Amino acid sequence: MSLAVGIQMDPVESINIDADSTFVLGLEAQARGHALFHFLPRHLSLRGGRLYALARPMKLRRKKGDHAEMGKAEALDLATLDIVLMRQDPPFDMAYITATHLLEHIHPNTLVVNDPAEVRNAPEKLFVTHFPELMPPTVITSDRAEILAFREQHKDIIVKPLFGNGGAGVFHIEPHDENLNALLELFTQLYREPIIVQRYVPAVRDGDKRIILVDGKAMGAVNRVPAKGEARSNLHVGGRATRSILTSRDREICEAIGPALKRRGLVFVGIDVIGDYLTEINVTSPTGIQEINRLDDVQLEKALWDAIEERFQERHRLPPS
Repeated sequence: MSLAVGIQMDPVESINIDADSTFVLGLEAQARGHALFHFLPRHLSLRGGRLYALARPMKLRRKKGDHAEMGKAEALDLATLDIVLMRQDPPFDMAYITATHLLEHIHPNTLVVNDPAEVRNAPEKLFVTHFPELMPPTVITSDRAEILAFREQHKDIIVKPLFGNGGAGVFHIEPHDENLNALLELFTQLYREPIIVQRYVPAVRDGDKRIILVDGKAMGAVNRVPAKGEARSNLHVGGRATRSILTSRDREICEAIGPALKRRGLVFVGIDVIGDYLTEINVTSPTGIQEINRLDDVQLEKALWDAIEERFQERHRLPPS
């Protein structure tokens, strides 16, 4: 089975081929005989009820500095594609939300992964609140008094923007820290949305575990250990990737959320677990495949493409290849 696959992402020329999950997904698609087309979200156009993109044929190879061979850009009717991978990085802003609305014009006849409507309905720090029994104590509010009362109760807290990404704007406020009021003033100036405040989980010093789920099933994990003097464990701010196994609590969390992910068409999901707590459900552009592959000697991209092809076959009633 040879499929035409569009990859909506950021500029491919600037990716880190040793870390980028979209890169290995593209390589695996090629290995299966699928044709790749690359386009940016800003190159989407809707006219006459049909969705087009200024897209370029793309061939990938694991060669640093020469990892992508790009063809001529042409207007491509996305309804003529079989699969579109929605893989641009957040922030989850109105541009991101608009892209989900546009992609709904082709989904599900052209299978968009993840389902664009469900991506829109599942922002990382809000979707997780549907599973409060799995989370650390949390408040989402614009009410300063509410935040101060939460701090009075829990003492040690994390404050972060509701639609931030990559660890940006995440602050650890210790019990005697005098900067909370100034921080809330700053957040009020920068963001119109409510603020998310959580009880600090000391287990983060041992790492923030990223677990990859494919069609609702846990496939592997990597532990991201924060650098000394850093509250954030994100790899691009100095976190260190270490091998991790799935604990019984990890599996309990995955089994609790898995059916909802599968039902919503969220095929590729990365969740964040600190200690015994689920903190985020990442559905926009999850990462972690290459780190898990190296540490566990696996190829998670194969499982993901198996799931995508299975969904495509079910939609179009095709026999297995």
